[in-house]
Amino acid sequence: MLTFYILIWPVIAFFVLVLIVTTFCRELRQAKRDGKRVV
Repeated sequence: MLTFYILIWPVIAFFVLVLIVTTFCRELRQAKRDGKRVV
């Protein structure tokens, strides 16, 4: 079970990273459309 967890951890981290980047890009496009700054 521990071996499975160690092997699956990079996959979980990758999907979390993709989710964060996707959400940030969506917010960036929305801000450009509204004429606002993100930061």
